[in-house]
Amino acid sequence: MGTSQADKVANHERIIDTAATMIRRDGLTSLSVSNLMQRAGLTHGGFYRHFASRDALITQAVDGALDRSASSYGIAKRGIPSKTSRSLREIIEKYLSPTHRDDPGTGCAIAALATDVARGTEDTRTAYTQHVRGYLGRLSAALEGSDGGDDDPYLTLAAMVGADRTRRAVCAGSLAVDGTAGGYVHG
Repeated sequence: MGTSQADKVANHERIIDTAATMIRRDGLTSLSVSNLMQRAGLTHGGFYRHFASRDALITQAVDGALDRSASSYGIAKRGIPSKTSRSLREIIEKYLSPTHRDDPGTGCAIAALATDVARGTEDTRTAYTQHVRGYLGRLSAALEGSDGGDDDPYLTLAAMVGADRTRRAVCAGSLAVDGTAGGYVHG
């Protein structure tokens, strides 16, 4: 019995979603095709019906992870109002929340993947760069409506990513970063 086109599309999306979670949590180099397919509930042999190579999967998984990260912050696209857009303070509070820190599999792909993507293929770096540019544009729109502080979206993003990476690296409770990080990043 064959697989319908709708099932193929659903399986492809399931592979991308599973890979996006895995790479945010464990990094690009730890992603194995067999482990991915097992976690997606599919057979290893089916992988190559969806992707020409592991690198092709990684490019799509990075793209998917970055899409999910941006949409989870409800940031309006520059110039396009959104009912789910958030203020800068709301974006930072969510980004630096203990919930975000404690679940790297659903956290910020910009922070989680930066080091691995820098060593990745040109296609993967291009996808990452496009998402960072888009995120900076959306962050710039949020900064325009903020109440002071630095209005450079790159510096704000860099501070947020740096705070996220440091908070995940230090031992829990060893530094008083949870209560102060948001205030430091943006007033």
